[in-house]
Amino acid sequence: MQYHKPVFFLLLLHLFFFLHAQVDPAINYQQQFQLHISKANSRIKIDGELDEAAWKNAEKTTPFWRKFPSDHVRPKKQTEVKLSYDDQFIYFAFIAYDDGKRVVQTLKRDGGHDTNDAIGIVLDPINQRTNGFFFVVNPYNSQTDDQLNGGSADLTLSWDNKWYSATKRYADHWTAEIAIPFKTLRYTQERLTWGINFLRSDLSNNEYSTWTDMPLNFRSFDLGYTGALLWDQHPPSAKGNIAFIPYITGETSSNKEDSLPVKTSASAGFDAKVALSSSVNLDLTVNPDFSQVEVDRQVTNLTRYSIFFPERRTFFLENADLFADFGIDPIRPFYSRRIGLDNEGNRIPILFGARLSGNLAKRTRIGVMNMQTGRKGGFAAQNYSAVSISQSVLKRSLVRGYFLNQQSFLSATEKNQDPLKQYGRNAGADFNYSNLKGTWSSWGAFHHAYKPGITKDNNYIDAGGGYSSRAFKLMVNGSQVGTNYYTDMGFVERILNYDAARDSSIRVGFKNLYTEATYRMFPQKSFISRQEIDYSNSYTVNPNNSFNELSQELIYTATFSNSAGFNAIATMNTVQLLYPTSFTDGKPLPAQRYHYSQLGLYYSSDIRKMFTWLVGARTGGFYNGSYRQLTGTISLRKQPHLNITLQGEYNKLSFPGAYGNAELFLIAPRVELNFATNLFWTTFVQYNTQANNFNINSRFQWRYKPMSDIFLVYTDNYFTSPFFKNKNRAIVFKMNYWLNL
Repeated sequence: MQYHKPVFFLLLLHLFFFLHAQVDPAINYQQQFQLHISKANSRIKIDGELDEAAWKNAEKTTPFWRKFPSDHVRPKKQTEVKLSYDDQFIYFAFIAYDDGKRVVQTLKRDGGHDTNDAIGIVLDPINQRTNGFFFVVNPYNSQTDDQLNGGSADLTLSWDNKWYSATKRYADHWTAEIAIPFKTLRYTQERLTWGINFLRSDLSNNEYSTWTDMPLNFRSFDLGYTGALLWDQHPPSAKGNIAFIPYITGETSSNKEDSLPVKTSASAGFDAKVALSSSVNLDLTVNPDFSQVEVDRQVTNLTRYSIFFPERRTFFLENADLFADFGIDPIRPFYSRRIGLDNEGNRIPILFGARLSGNLAKRTRIGVMNMQTGRKGGFAAQNYSAVSISQSVLKRSLVRGYFLNQQSFLSATEKNQDPLKQYGRNAGADFNYSNLKGTWSSWGAFHHAYKPGITKDNNYIDAGGGYSSRAFKLMVNGSQVGTNYYTDMGFVERILNYDAARDSSIRVGFKNLYTEATYRMFPQKSFISRQEIDYSNSYTVNPNNSFNELSQELIYTATFSNSAGFNAIATMNTVQLLYPTSFTDGKPLPAQRYHYSQLGLYYSSDIRKMFTWLVGARTGGFYNGSYRQLTGTISLRKQPHLNITLQGEYNKLSFPGAYGNAELFLIAPRVELNFATNLFWTTFVQYNTQANNFNINSRFQWRYKPMSDIFLVYTDNYFTSPFFKNKNRAIVFKMNYWLNL
């Protein structure tokens, strides 16, 4: 019974958050902010001029509200938006008033809005506040787009689709004209009300504003604060929505590390997007190639566990939340990087795949995926299947379930060597509650793993709740992970414990209670626009309830009115090592209890300037030794065409006696040259002594037609010790073409 006490407590906590939230009065923004859309009475040409007759008759938005650095007041410079549509497109016209001083740091696609002057569109066609679309344009007509997930506060900026825009710049304002094909959106035709909002970043005044009067503590693209877009009639159906995207590649490579000769190869494949209805999409891929995807940014890992790297491959990112949002960081039953990549990030060939996703009904979303990989070296061919269903309930809540299956095609010898490799299956369900305002939330989940011969300790249970207001935020979460909770398609950070003495990894389940409290202050008429004090506590025990680890962190953050920032971080750690662990070439640290603390200070300069910089230092204990860190980033920008960044990190670990010392360097310069909004050259260099790797990745991209590209990529890897001995290198050419059928 003792084993289940933490879970029982968390379920009671979950119920408390849910019941308390029920009496919280929610403000329905769609009653306060409404915009009517009518069909265009003339042809609209996307040139940024806004001189068509259709715009003269269109209703415009009410004045915007300032969102940052303070809210509930009007911004210094206003923004106007009008909408219209025809049988193919929904149109937007923006007028963004300013003083002619604009900050645009890049012309590349997906440059975002946080560090650029920009206007943005938040669309929720289903109007359930759970999922939507985000479109952004800066004054130089560089586009950003993404899918929105109501349960996440972050953007991935990895979803791309075809839409059209044009901008014009004037002395006291700039304009944007946008046409989004109905084919690009997922919606149900019978809905006459869509959720909608607009945002504006005006960096010269260091202001962010939105159409609806959003509280400062929520992100400007939060789906809970959309206004209402009211259609004059049912929106047109998106007919004939099929995109066929073939590609060809050619590659010349050498591999001196494995003494392989120079090899030249060619390949071809395709992706396809088929709209089965206006709200359900089928994605197909045959022999996909991801050589043009930017390499992972290397990091220094001073933890005892593996690092979670984000997914960058486009195929896995559309509607990714349907699969990837189960669990919590860093416990995820589904982690798409397990498909087509080994543990070192090397490619495993994907033969083909299909994914069905979208809205089956107004409040029901579904995702079905199947991927087949081929054999490579010691990696057997694998089939990966995933099914997910999400049902909206109440005003802004979800009930979800999933099933995952990884099936290996092993020889009889391989099955006998390790029966657990035959298959891995996972299933689970969760309930995520949020009130309409997004201030109260709670969640609970149960996950189960299936492996040959495994019948116990194979569950993962999670529950918690949170509250977020303008000044205060609280979150409590508890997790219980069984030792035999396997995730062949997922990621669990701390379940594998490395034993340096035996050079092996040992599975140990755990229970974790995480609490976080944040207090925010917004000084008036001060050079500091925002202050924040954040305290977090992570307490972990072993399956038998013996102590494992306690980590506490206190962070003070100050954001200045000129966009500069300061952070002070204090951490206190108590760790009971289960097995000997080594961070140097010396003797492994013994399995015993350690207490240590650290202090870090960081400062970042005004991001709007041509020259920006960030410096930081951290010092303190580390197990039975000491730790020193210096980090810095210097950036030079020639707006908007040139960006040069040099990032460096130095870590020094000092342990007594035979436990050794280590000095770790990570140096990463980056040069980005934007010739135009469709022509780019980027070179990324990474020198990482911990990984014993020096990497050069240089990529030329020409977007010769919308969503159609030519890439030329050069990549080179060397050892840092012995210094600059070549491992491998490759030159890759790739061409794809987006064809609408």
